Amino acid sequence: MSTTTAHPARHGRVGGFGRFVLHFFEMCMPMCIGWAVGDVIYFAVADPLGSSEPFRDWPELSLAIVTFNMTAPMVAWMRFRGMAWRPTAEMAAGMVVLALLILAAGWLGIAAMQTLPWLAHGMMMPAMLVPMLLRLNLYTGHAMRAHR
Repeated sequence: MSTTTAHPARHGRVGGFGRFVLHFFEMCMPMCIGWAVGDVIYFAVADPLGSSEPFRDWPELSLAIVTFNMTAPMVAWMRFRGMAWRPTAEMAAGMVVLALLILAAGWLGIAAMQTLPWLAHGMMMPAMLVPMLLRLNLYTGHAMRAHR
């Protein structure tokens, strides 16, 4: 007599990985919308104030604005989806820490100042993986109920 056994642990890992990826992309969407809309508004406001290229002219301010425009919608979406304050704050802190590291790289001459906002655009989403990996059980769905 032959029996087959299900592999619930394997299915749980696959499902958990899917939840992790879904959460990552759910956070990327508001971040992308935030920077796209935010950049349009920022450039529209900067032009009458004397800068047609604010990323070049005001790199520190631009980095702060890009960071805010990407972080605020992500936080709003996480709270809307029922995420607790602590992991939401951790995710937001990761964005701010990255911005500070990018700023330090600019001040130390490691990165060209006019590239700082562009670096933030490109690095914010991959940097978001750090707090997600530190709370793997939460973002794979294994501890979702405990954190609401």
